[in-house]
Amino acid sequence: MDLPLKNIQGCSPELPAPLALPPEALSILRLDGTLTPGWDPPLTERETLSALHLMMLSRALDHWAIRLQRMGRLGTYGPVNGQEASVVGSSWALEPALDWLAPAYREQPAMLHPGLSLDKLLAGYMGKLAAARIPDDVLMLPRNQSVCAQLPHAVGLAWAQRLRRTGAAVMAFIGEGASSEGDFHESCNLAGVVGAPIVLVVQNNGGAISTPSSRQTAGVLWARATGYGFPGCLVDGNDLFAVYATARDAVRRARGGEGPTLIESRTYRMGFHNTTDNPAAYRNSADVAAAATADPILRVQRYLTKLGKWHPDVQRKWSEELDREIRTAIEQARTYPAPRPEEVFEHVYADPPGRVRDQRQALLDSVERGQS
Repeated sequence: MDLPLKNIQGCSPELPAPLALPPEALSILRLDGTLTPGWDPPLTERETLSALHLMMLSRALDHWAIRLQRMGRLGTYGPVNGQEASVVGSSWALEPALDWLAPAYREQPAMLHPGLSLDKLLAGYMGKLAAARIPDDVLMLPRNQSVCAQLPHAVGLAWAQRLRRTGAAVMAFIGEGASSEGDFHESCNLAGVVGAPIVLVVQNNGGAISTPSSRQTAGVLWARATGYGFPGCLVDGNDLFAVYATARDAVRRARGGEGPTLIESRTYRMGFHNTTDNPAAYRNSADVAAAATADPILRVQRYLTKLGKWHPDVQRKWSEELDREIRTAIEQARTYPAPRPEEVFEHVYADPPGRVRDQRQALLDSVERGQS
């Protein structure tokens, strides 16, 4: 069953925890693993298993990456924990050989979906920029740490697809805090004016680090789309099926020349914002416990259990396989050469201006003096 995109009316401006979503939010897969009456699963059993595998890989990667960061072997890391359905469900609607992805900094499984290898993803967190280079056949912009700075590029990229008539869509991710940036408003305005084939996924996890959504905006995020001339949708971000179905229709709209769509995916960050953060300083542990009952991975596992496709032996086997896969990728990433100082200046300009050449030489001179 296709899900027609629509502007949802009457939504509360407050962002509740996942268990208290407003009834207007699209939800297909319920907490107990059953389907909402009247809905068919938008993914086949095989597709659901594949999506679950990527969600579980993401959760296992979070575990390893946090440990490695604490050991000083990885840079700052933002775990996906709790947002796997939001990230995987939306990016699953993309065709890797056609569509483009513009990630922020909490979309690791989405970055793997188009074909980026796990060792290259880890190499980026290790600062090994040459090894982390995105291959030419992977249609993705680099991971972006600066809040919302990738959105103007993503809209420009989408506009280019329209001008070149490639038939491709672009999907860009931001957090709800990024929606307060000027780049968000300027990008949405341009996207609406030129009819850019872009899907804007706002992962509203309830807090821009320690700032709650209620302090970010007095309105609702999905409703902003109307002011820019395109549809906005509200979806249960912890529901793999609902997120995928909404994103699938939005991608179809983009490819069909119908322009942008904004998806507000309401979810919950069960971990910390990143490895520099202490969430216990600003949020209630009871809210975290309540959100855990709406764990997006458990929801899919319960669904598959009812179909006879999931049981403890399968989970044990998958967990062991994922652990081996991540260990292998870590060891591969460790073999890549450490970054050279001059790499800071490489792959930026085809013909660097004089001031940049001077800065590069000054850095190399400083390094040489320090070694002598």
